[in-house]
Amino acid sequence: MNGSERLYQAILENISDGVYFCDRDKRVTYWNRGAERITGYSAEQLRGSSCSDGILMHVDDRGAALCNKGCPLSGTLADGLPRETQAYLHHRSGHRIPVLLRTSAIIGPGGEVEGVVETFTDNSDLVAALRRVDELSTQTETDPLTGIGNRRSMEVKLDASLNECCRLGGTAGVLFVDIDHFKKVNDTYGHEVGDRVLKMVAETLKHNIRVSDDVARWGGEEFLALLHRIGKKSLAASAEKLRMLVASSFLEIDGVRLHVTISLGATLVKPEDTAQTLVARADELLYKSKSEGRNRYTLAA
Repeated sequence: MNGSERLYQAILENISDGVYFCDRDKRVTYWNRGAERITGYSAEQLRGSSCSDGILMHVDDRGAALCNKGCPLSGTLADGLPRETQAYLHHRSGHRIPVLLRTSAIIGPGGEVEGVVETFTDNSDLVAALRRVDELSTQTETDPLTGIGNRRSMEVKLDASLNECCRLGGTAGVLFVDIDHFKKVNDTYGHEVGDRVLKMVAETLKHNIRVSDDVARWGGEEFLALLHRIGKKSLAASAEKLRMLVASSFLEIDGVRLHVTISLGATLVKPEDTAQTLVARADELLYKSKSEGRNRYTLAA
């Protein structure tokens, strides 16, 4: 490696973005430290892997694999044109993280496309930086296992949101979320794996709601998301997005992939609502999702 190559290598290893190279067979030939930091996977674990392997399979905001529809890497290999895509990567801890993907061709000396370089920026860092100053800051407001808000903090936020809707005529909605068959996970794999599942789902919810929204662990395997200034159509879209992102996430347990799903109850705030009536209605809708087969959401009429 000459001096120029060492300089380029040092630059690639020290930038904050994830960078990886793929050859024409779509196998990873290089994976930088930024990629390791963002995904939790080392270069040794990824080098030689195909981009369609489960670890590297990116999904869109509907949970659909990009490899099955409009893969940016395949497109750039075919025409040499750059692409920019919003996608969700699999993190080693199981959850999906939002990223901005940029795909560019690696051109050989004869002008042919020899491979691609893909860079990705962790958008969840931006989400975290933009969180409101008054977001959960004390230990008494935070669930110690998952690191998101606890029930007490969410009850305060619900009261504040209802007050705002009443005074200013605003809109808000809630998603009541429950992990399907969670007792079976604990009974089969033990409580340590159960805790990892709770963390995975919490991370997926936290990173994939809007900056202005809130999520908390309500209790056990239940979570509550409060979505501000939202209409019925957007509330339904948010519920489906979270459902599919959780379903596409997984943990690796002794070489076996463990997937879980969630059921949701979704409802908008009504003028006469209290926090108790709002949550009770969302809970009833969640129960309907459970009784109709799970891994779905039910939206209030």
